[in-house]
Amino acid sequence: MTWTSALRAPLETDLSVFVHELMQLRIGHRVTEDSGEQVLWVANELDADQVRQLYRLFEQGQLQLSQRSDMPRPSARGQSGAGFVDQLRHSPMTAAVLIACLLVALITQLGGDLDTVRWFTFNDFKIEGDYVYFAPLEYALERGQWWRLWSPMLLHFGFLHLAMNMLWYWEIGRRIEAHQGAVFLLLLTLVSAVVSNVSQFAFSDAALFGGLSGVLYAVLGHCWIYQRIYPQAHYALPNGVVAMMLIWLLLCLSGVVTALGFGQIANAAHVSGLLLGCVSGAVFAVLARRRIV
Repeated sequence: MTWTSALRAPLETDLSVFVHELMQLRIGHRVTEDSGEQVLWVANELDADQVRQLYRLFEQGQLQLSQRSDMPRPSARGQSGAGFVDQLRHSPMTAAVLIACLLVALITQLGGDLDTVRWFTFNDFKIEGDYVYFAPLEYALERGQWWRLWSPMLLHFGFLHLAMNMLWYWEIGRRIEAHQGAVFLLLLTLVSAVVSNVSQFAFSDAALFGGLSGVLYAVLGHCWIYQRIYPQAHYALPNGVVAMMLIWLLLCLSGVVTALGFGQIANAAHVSGLLLGCVSGAVFAVLARRRIV
């Protein structure tokens, strides 16, 4: 998309308070450096005119910063723990999902205890000798085990699998929670979990799979497309992050990752999650733009 320059300010000018007010007003923007100045960009000329008027009031001290006391402040040296606790307090849904993943990891011993793993898989299974027998999904649903539609997202196999998924969900999930709320993040997480799990089942039939990565690609796609249509400071992911995730997806689809010994990859879950997130981001970004026009 084409960005419009709203204003320029010297590098020594602290725009953090003004930028925070734009976030409160849900005016999409980004700040860059050019020729020794700060440049504040917005989505269109209409927003640019509004930002210029607001900045004039801000310079004159006439802009009412009602949310200023809620601005996140950098932690003082030696208080990084307090800063992390504060982040948890402002991102309760993101934290709740990650805590659930941790608890399941402990219960299942990171996938090592098959007797408990079977309670979180999409299909129930039993092991007889060297063979694994999966029960049909209908068998579980007839017995009221509807949680299996969602529970594989909590199941992880190994510390690296868990750590990487938790890291990215924390980074992206709390952005969505801050901008669109905890309920929206929960709904996006649950819907994308069902879609990615069902897609993987349809692609691979009964198999042992799990992890938060299908949901991760959904929240990534949501932020990515939302930001392209209706720029928001919360969703301004570095281009390198998006590129890295997409390259990783392509490597998984090509079979390179499996050939290198990383195990079978739930490609259908990743692709379906990404597509769902892109559609979600597009729909809600268009709705948000219409509300301010």
